[in-house]
Amino acid sequence: MPELHLYDVLLRPVVTEKTNVWSAEDQVEKRYAFEVDPRASKQQIREAVEVIFEVKVKKINVMIMPAKRGLRGRKHYIRSAQWKKAIVTLQSGESISLFGGV
Repeated sequence: MPELHLYDVLLRPVVTEKTNVWSAEDQVEKRYAFEVDPRASKQQIREAVEVIFEVKVKKINVMIMPAKRGLRGRKHYIRSAQWKKAIVTLQSGESISLFGGV
């Protein structure tokens, strides 16, 4: 397991319509999505979220988002590189204020 600094694990929040529904006020367990370092494990992601945002994490789902490929004539190219996404579910009553008002 590679040693990553706590602040190098989370790269950016993923804000879409779907993730806004997950973190809505009427949800009991709020979920948030982050782009994470490809080398990060679930334990490292849990520790980073709990320390940085001061919340309790209930569950983490991790997935590798495939590269998007394009075609121009006969030439194939990569429009966006492969990346790793983590969906973090928080304990009931917890929320991350960073996402409020988005």
